[in-house]
Amino acid sequence: MNVLMIKVTYLSHSGFLLEMADAYFLFDYYKGELPKLDSSKRFFVFASHIHYDHFQESIFRLREQLPQTVYILSDDIQTEDAVNIRKIGPNQNLEVDGCRIRTLRSTDEGVAFLVTYQDRTFYHAGDLNWWHWEEEGEAYNTMMGRSYQREIHKIYDEKIDVAFVPVDPRLGEQYCWGLDYFMRNTDTKVVFPMHFWGNYGIFGRLRLEMCTQEYESRIMDIEKEGQVFLLD
Repeated sequence: MNVLMIKVTYLSHSGFLLEMADAYFLFDYYKGELPKLDSSKRFFVFASHIHYDHFQESIFRLREQLPQTVYILSDDIQTEDAVNIRKIGPNQNLEVDGCRIRTLRSTDEGVAFLVTYQDRTFYHAGDLNWWHWEEEGEAYNTMMGRSYQREIHKIYDEKIDVAFVPVDPRLGEQYCWGLDYFMRNTDTKVVFPMHFWGNYGIFGRLRLEMCTQEYESRIMDIEKEGQVFLLD
């Protein structure tokens, strides 16, 4: 693989595998089929929080076949202590095998990850999102909006090559608020909407939103599990 190229495989829900020339990066994998992996590459496995749709104990079986596996887990995930498991909380920094990791505080549980490796930067939101639930009332939703904006402001000056951001259809008309705010307040080259619960129609809906017109060309459309994207 060209050292500058990034291969992205959509696994399911918020699960993605990124591949570079000498390393893999697996985010929030809980279901879907992994492609055949090269055991000679470094393998960084991330889990943003304990919720079942972002973390499963089965990820620890990967190290049986991939000896260079390192786990970077939100510190709300209770696991065994091991040399290849690193815990990280909100607003912390960590460096592992040439991979620099910075976290934001989620507006739900756990963390969001900002990952830099060989001058390429990835952002995976986990459940950091502008969660606007009508049934929660005005005070809650105002607090949620402000909390989300505060976290995104922390990375406004970062150049992000690939981002993964929730567009949860359960939020109704507010499903794209988090994505829109993120794209307008970060320097992001390509974004993958995620956490859409198998509702692939969300991509056509995003294309029709007035708010997305300024960055529509940077939204990657997902059509199925296992779909592969090659990015420069």
